[in-house]
Amino acid sequence: MKKIILTGGGTAGHVTPNLALLPKLKEKNYDVLYLGSIAGMEAGMVKRAGIPYRGIATGKLRRYFDLKNFTDPFRVIKGFFDAGRIIREYRPDVVFSKGGFVAVPVTAAAWINRVPVIAHESDMTPGLANRIAAPFAKKICCNFPETMALLPKKKAVLSGSPIRAEILQGSREEGLKKLGFDGVKPVLLVIGGSLGAQHINTAVRGVLETLLGEFDLIHICGKGNLDQTKKDIPGYRQFEFVAEDLKDYFAAADIFISRAGANAICELLALKKPNLLIPLSASASRGDQLLNAASFEKQGFSMVLQEEDMTGERLVSDVRKLWETREQYVHAMEKSGLSDGVSIIIHEIETVAK
Repeated sequence: MKKIILTGGGTAGHVTPNLALLPKLKEKNYDVLYLGSIAGMEAGMVKRAGIPYRGIATGKLRRYFDLKNFTDPFRVIKGFFDAGRIIREYRPDVVFSKGGFVAVPVTAAAWINRVPVIAHESDMTPGLANRIAAPFAKKICCNFPETMALLPKKKAVLSGSPIRAEILQGSREEGLKKLGFDGVKPVLLVIGGSLGAQHINTAVRGVLETLLGEFDLIHICGKGNLDQTKKDIPGYRQFEFVAEDLKDYFAAADIFISRAGANAICELLALKKPNLLIPLSASASRGDQLLNAASFEKQGFSMVLQEEDMTGERLVSDVRKLWETREQYVHAMEKSGLSDGVSIIIHEIETVAK
């Protein structure tokens, strides 16, 4: 039986792609161990998936001044020794890294112990953790054609993102039934990421009456963002977060409004769902969502509305245009050949684990 260590953490986006690989890894009879941070949010997600989890010391890689910048390098060094000890005990055949600050000491320790590393970069421009880890990796998989030019030529692999299999197995009929929709109107699903998106929530609710004249609406608005004054409006269902039923709600939806996080938009690509992306502005992020959205717009997969240009009138106009032109987006996504990165990534893992 071959052994693999999965690593990555800090946000759900660094964990869910790892979990998407589990069914295929189990099918190929891999023994799996997850290395994350001691107190990281990834621990709960991994343990719920039934995977053994080991925590190591970690330090965040910051681009801004913080007193912790003086102490966290020592945490990273401790994490390196923690990871090295676990690697020598477990003796994996390969390490797969999804990035995030926890991955830096793990990939370095794997390289020192001569364990091959496969890394994956979700965003169009490599994050700091993956740039640091790049010398330790045999291959670096990525989601965007543009990213290939930013990676070492002999290491770069255009794979797409690993997609959770269950997301692709939803039932439109079940989704409509659970939502209480009759299926007469098309369904618009609004999702702002794991924590929601307040600007999008406000804009959508500001034109809710107009949208509901043409669509039934599923609104995944994030923790603490429910509007109790709108809970009984026909055709409008709002949720803080959706887990088990998400696949059916995705299947029920005809078009989407979404942020432009890499995992979210790659799921839309795999589902072949026409979408309007509203990326986080540069003032609220390192600008990765702006680049992700621009790439998907260029490839014909998405419409894009910049947050600073978003008004109620513009939002309604763009949603209507998306609905009218939805077939051209479906056609472009069907031609992409990058609906799911699981097979390509598993191939790379198998190649170096021999």
